[in-house]
Amino acid sequence: MSDVVFIDAPGTGFSRIMGKEKEKAFWGVDQDAHAFDRFIRRFLTKYNRWNSPKYLFGESYGTPRSAVLSAALQNVDLNGIVLLSQILSFDNSIDGPKWNPGVDQAYALGLPTFAASAFYHHKLPTQPAALEPFLAEVEQYAIGDYMSALLQGSELPEARKQAVAEKLHQYTGLPVTYLMRANLRVTGAAFSKQLQLDDETTTGRLDTRYKGPDIDPLSADAEYDPQSNAISSAYTAALNQYMRTELKYGENQTYKPGAYGDPDFTWDLRHQAPGGPPANQQEGGTNVMPDLAYTMKSNPKMKVMLAGGYFDLATPYFEGKFEMHHLQIPQKLQANISYHYYQSGHMVYVNEDVLKQFHADVAAFIRGTEDGK
Repeated sequence: MSDVVFIDAPGTGFSRIMGKEKEKAFWGVDQDAHAFDRFIRRFLTKYNRWNSPKYLFGESYGTPRSAVLSAALQNVDLNGIVLLSQILSFDNSIDGPKWNPGVDQAYALGLPTFAASAFYHHKLPTQPAALEPFLAEVEQYAIGDYMSALLQGSELPEARKQAVAEKLHQYTGLPVTYLMRANLRVTGAAFSKQLQLDDETTTGRLDTRYKGPDIDPLSADAEYDPQSNAISSAYTAALNQYMRTELKYGENQTYKPGAYGDPDFTWDLRHQAPGGPPANQQEGGTNVMPDLAYTMKSNPKMKVMLAGGYFDLATPYFEGKFEMHHLQIPQKLQANISYHYYQSGHMVYVNEDVLKQFHADVAAFIRGTEDGK
């Protein structure tokens, strides 16, 4: 359906960053988007593609990157953006809300993924007949009774706290006593640890369908991600084989799947939204929802496709849906957003059947938007 241009972030793949304070120049929300902006403009010029239909496709951190980049690409109209496994507001991350006390919505947005995972591993007290109707019920509870209970903090009556814990047990399979000790607040890593602890098993993070042997039964959180251990080497090997054997590129060079192994790696999460205060004067977590909203209002014909997996604990699917419904855009522009969810994890294409459906859905999205109407 389209040409696909894969862009490795500076300092990853075969690219290397150089110069004084090179990490500060590239490794940060705004610095990263600036580098991608420059690359795209140069690519469009070199290959004479300025008048072609244009899309951004971002996965995981590529979703906030795409939001910031879309706003940065002034005078480069996009036909669409595909966001796979989205997080635009880091206050919504289920990874670390305990370090952000008082901002409780991450717990509610992660609950449907907990429920999907418990459903998959048959850890629920009563197994529902089908996944999606069950998740619709959990979603309503999450943003209703559960969220209102969390907002009460220490003023939550003990009887209601007990009732909520019992309901969470029905939706997650976690013991009521554990939920009470956790003050009704369970992070993603704690859930990965607890769901199958009785089986001496750790549940995956990027894809909760995966599981592996537990390392330390006394730890509070999961020590590793069984999904990453299961597939990362296969993807790295396949990519190296493809580039070196078929593309004849990269001889005697090391391909870096990511920058995390670099001893100088750090990421500057400060961000200045379009028209917002300077990055060093903002308070609170990084939130690039205003960037996507700005792009959608600046280009009202642009469409957005949101995709995700039900078994993704890194960027829970309900979090992405919540963010889209809280964009600062006119109500009519909500019609420009389409939603696609699959019985898979963060990397939805790990499931071969889902890969085929996802490919068909993206192709249909391009067919429906390439004329820019």
